[in-house]
Amino acid sequence: MREHDLPLLTELQPHDYEHDPSAPAVPGEELAEHRRRLVYQGYWRSLGTWSPASWCLDFAVEHDGTIVGVQSLEAADFLDLRTVDSGSWLVESARGRGIGIAMRTAVLALAFDHLGALAAVTSARSDNAASLGVSRHVGYRDNGVSLNQSGRGLVELAHMRLTAEEWRASGAGGRVTVSGVDPCRRWFGLSSAH
Repeated sequence: MREHDLPLLTELQPHDYEHDPSAPAVPGEELAEHRRRLVYQGYWRSLGTWSPASWCLDFAVEHDGTIVGVQSLEAADFLDLRTVDSGSWLVESARGRGIGIAMRTAVLALAFDHLGALAAVTSARSDNAASLGVSRHVGYRDNGVSLNQSGRGLVELAHMRLTAEEWRASGAGGRVTVSGVDPCRRWFGLSSAH
Protein backbone atom coordinates (compact mmCIF):
# COMPACT_ATOMS: atom_id res chain seq x y z
CA MET A 1 0.00 0.00 0.00
CA ARG A 2 1.22 3.48 -0.82
CA GLU A 3 0.07 6.84 0.44
CA HIS A 4 -1.42 7.71 -2.96
CA ASP A 5 -3.76 4.68 -2.55
CA LEU A 6 -5.37 6.11 0.58
CA PRO A 7 -8.02 8.37 -1.00
CA LEU A 8 -9.35 5.46 -3.08
CA LEU A 9 -9.19 3.02 -0.16
CA THR A 10 -11.20 5.38 2.05
CA GLU A 11 -13.93 5.39 -0.58
CA LEU A 12 -13.79 1.64 -1.21
CA GLN A 13 -13.81 0.34 2.36
CA PRO A 14 -17.04 -1.59 2.82
CA HIS A 15 -19.66 -0.48 5.31
CA ASP A 16 -19.30 -3.77 7.21
CA TYR A 17 -15.56 -3.36 7.80
CA GLU A 18 -15.06 -2.68 11.49
CA HIS A 19 -12.19 -0.45 12.52
CA ASP A 20 -10.79 -0.61 16.04
CA PRO A 21 -13.81 0.19 18.22
CA SER A 22 -11.56 1.79 20.83
CA ALA A 23 -10.38 4.46 18.37
CA PRO A 24 -11.83 7.71 19.71
CA ALA A 25 -13.90 9.91 17.44
CA VAL A 26 -13.23 13.62 17.13
CA PRO A 27 -16.12 15.61 18.64
CA GLY A 28 -18.62 16.48 15.91
CA GLU A 29 -17.04 14.04 13.46
CA GLU A 30 -19.47 12.09 11.33
CA LEU A 31 -19.02 8.33 10.98
CA ALA A 32 -17.80 8.57 7.38
CA GLU A 33 -15.18 11.16 8.38
CA HIS A 34 -14.12 9.01 11.32
CA ARG A 35 -13.65 5.95 9.10
CA ARG A 36 -11.64 7.93 6.51
CA ARG A 37 -9.40 9.38 9.23
CA LEU A 38 -8.72 5.92 10.65
CA VAL A 39 -7.53 4.65 7.25
CA TYR A 40 -4.96 7.45 7.03
CA GLN A 41 -3.90 7.19 10.67
CA GLY A 42 -3.55 3.42 10.43
CA TYR A 43 -1.26 3.74 7.42
CA TRP A 44 0.88 6.46 8.99
CA ARG A 45 1.02 4.58 12.32
CA SER A 46 2.21 1.42 10.57
CA LEU A 47 5.10 3.26 8.95
CA GLY A 48 5.86 5.64 11.81
CA THR A 49 6.10 2.99 14.52
CA TRP A 50 7.79 0.24 12.46
CA SER A 51 10.57 -1.66 14.19
CA PRO A 52 12.14 -5.03 13.38
CA ALA A 53 10.40 -6.50 16.43
CA SER A 54 6.92 -5.04 15.94
CA TRP A 55 5.48 -4.06 12.58
CA CYS A 56 2.39 -3.90 10.38
CA LEU A 57 2.66 -4.29 6.61
CA ASP A 58 -0.42 -3.29 4.62
CA PHE A 59 -0.97 -4.42 1.04
CA ALA A 60 -3.44 -2.93 -1.44
CA VAL A 61 -5.07 -5.89 -3.19
CA GLU A 62 -5.58 -5.64 -6.94
CA HIS A 63 -7.73 -7.84 -9.14
CA ASP A 64 -7.84 -7.29 -12.90
CA GLY A 65 -5.88 -4.04 -12.44
CA THR A 66 -8.32 -2.55 -9.93
CA ILE A 67 -7.84 -2.17 -6.17
CA VAL A 68 -10.46 -4.30 -4.42
CA GLY A 69 -9.26 -4.50 -0.83
CA VAL A 70 -6.53 -4.52 1.78
CA GLN A 71 -4.55 -7.36 3.33
CA SER A 72 -2.37 -6.70 6.36
CA LEU A 73 0.30 -8.77 8.05
CA GLU A 74 1.55 -7.72 11.46
CA ALA A 75 3.62 -8.93 14.36
CA ALA A 76 4.54 -7.92 17.88
CA ASP A 77 7.82 -9.19 19.37
CA PHE A 78 8.35 -11.01 16.07
CA LEU A 79 12.00 -11.84 16.63
CA ASP A 80 11.13 -13.70 19.84
CA LEU A 81 7.63 -15.05 19.12
CA ARG A 82 7.84 -15.55 15.33
CA THR A 83 4.04 -15.18 15.19
CA VAL A 84 2.13 -13.06 12.70
CA ASP A 85 -1.46 -11.85 12.64
CA SER A 86 -3.51 -10.81 9.64
CA GLY A 87 -6.49 -8.69 8.81
CA SER A 88 -8.25 -7.84 5.58
CA TRP A 89 -11.25 -6.47 3.79
CA LEU A 90 -12.67 -6.76 0.29
CA VAL A 91 -15.21 -4.73 -1.61
CA GLU A 92 -18.51 -6.58 -1.84
CA SER A 93 -18.23 -7.19 -5.60
CA ALA A 94 -14.93 -9.08 -5.08
CA ARG A 95 -16.24 -11.42 -2.40
CA GLY A 96 -16.98 -15.09 -2.99
CA ARG A 97 -14.54 -15.31 -5.92
CA GLY A 98 -11.49 -16.79 -4.17
CA ILE A 99 -9.70 -13.45 -3.87
CA GLY A 100 -9.78 -13.53 -0.06
CA ILE A 101 -8.15 -16.96 -0.08
CA ALA A 102 -5.50 -15.81 -2.58
CA MET A 103 -4.56 -12.69 -0.64
CA ARG A 104 -4.31 -14.54 2.68
CA THR A 105 -2.25 -17.30 1.06
CA ALA A 106 0.10 -14.66 -0.36
CA VAL A 107 0.89 -13.02 2.99
CA LEU A 108 1.25 -16.42 4.66
CA ALA A 109 3.79 -17.41 2.00
CA LEU A 110 5.72 -14.23 2.82
CA ALA A 111 5.54 -14.92 6.56
CA PHE A 112 6.32 -18.62 6.62
CA ASP A 113 8.54 -19.07 3.57
CA HIS A 114 10.52 -15.82 3.66
CA LEU A 115 10.37 -14.29 7.14
CA GLY A 116 10.67 -17.48 9.18
CA ALA A 117 7.36 -17.26 11.03
CA LEU A 118 6.52 -20.23 13.24
CA ALA A 119 2.79 -19.50 13.57
CA ALA A 120 0.03 -17.29 12.23
CA VAL A 121 -3.05 -16.25 14.17
CA THR A 122 -6.21 -14.49 13.12
CA SER A 123 -9.58 -13.58 14.61
CA ALA A 124 -13.03 -12.78 13.29
CA ARG A 125 -16.46 -12.24 14.74
CA SER A 126 -18.11 -15.59 15.32
CA ASP A 127 -20.91 -14.55 12.95
CA ASN A 128 -18.49 -13.68 10.10
CA ALA A 129 -18.73 -16.99 8.26
CA ALA A 130 -16.91 -15.69 5.17
CA SER A 131 -13.79 -14.61 7.05
CA LEU A 132 -13.72 -17.78 9.14
CA GLY A 133 -14.21 -19.80 5.95
CA VAL A 134 -11.15 -18.20 4.34
CA SER A 135 -9.09 -19.02 7.44
CA ARG A 136 -10.23 -22.62 7.51
CA HIS A 137 -9.64 -22.99 3.77
CA VAL A 138 -5.98 -22.04 4.11
CA GLY A 139 -5.51 -24.38 7.07
CA TYR A 140 -6.09 -22.45 10.28
CA ARG A 141 -7.51 -24.40 13.21
CA ASP A 142 -9.86 -23.14 15.92
CA ASN A 143 -8.00 -21.65 18.88
CA GLY A 144 -10.69 -20.45 21.31
CA VAL A 145 -13.12 -17.57 21.62
CA SER A 146 -13.23 -14.31 23.52
CA LEU A 147 -15.56 -11.37 24.04
CA ASN A 148 -14.68 -8.00 22.54
CA GLN A 149 -16.22 -4.55 22.79
CA SER A 150 -17.38 -3.60 19.28
CA GLY A 151 -18.60 -0.08 19.90
CA ARG A 152 -22.15 -1.44 19.53
CA GLY A 153 -21.89 -3.88 22.42
CA LEU A 154 -20.08 -7.12 23.13
CA VAL A 155 -19.31 -9.52 20.30
CA GLU A 156 -17.77 -12.97 20.34
CA LEU A 157 -14.48 -13.35 18.49
CA ALA A 158 -13.34 -16.70 17.15
CA HIS A 159 -9.56 -17.11 17.23
CA MET A 160 -7.64 -19.36 14.85
CA ARG A 161 -4.03 -20.53 14.50
CA LEU A 162 -1.85 -22.06 11.78
CA THR A 163 1.64 -23.45 12.41
CA ALA A 164 4.58 -23.45 10.03
CA GLU A 165 4.46 -27.26 9.98
CA GLU A 166 0.79 -27.22 8.93
CA TRP A 167 1.56 -24.59 6.30
CA ARG A 168 4.38 -26.63 4.78
CA ALA A 169 2.31 -29.82 4.83
CA SER A 170 -0.45 -28.07 2.89
CA GLY A 171 1.88 -27.23 -0.02
CA ALA A 172 0.14 -23.85 -0.42
CA GLY A 173 3.42 -21.94 -0.44
CA GLY A 174 4.42 -23.63 -3.68
CA ARG A 175 1.60 -21.79 -5.47
CA VAL A 176 2.89 -18.32 -4.52
CA THR A 177 5.76 -16.32 -5.97
CA VAL A 178 7.24 -13.73 -3.62
CA SER A 179 9.90 -11.38 -4.96
CA GLY A 180 11.87 -8.43 -3.66
CA VAL A 181 12.18 -9.69 -0.08
CA ASP A 182 15.97 -9.80 0.27
CA PRO A 183 16.57 -6.01 0.35
CA CYS A 184 13.83 -5.71 2.99
CA ARG A 185 14.96 -8.47 5.37
CA ARG A 186 16.85 -6.08 7.66
CA TRP A 187 13.59 -4.18 8.29
CA PHE A 188 12.32 -7.39 9.90
CA GLY A 189 15.54 -7.87 11.88
CA LEU A 190 16.59 -10.78 9.68
CA SER A 191 19.92 -11.60 8.13
CA SER A 192 20.22 -12.66 4.51
CA ALA A 193 19.24 -16.22 5.51
CA HIS A 194 16.55 -17.11 8.07
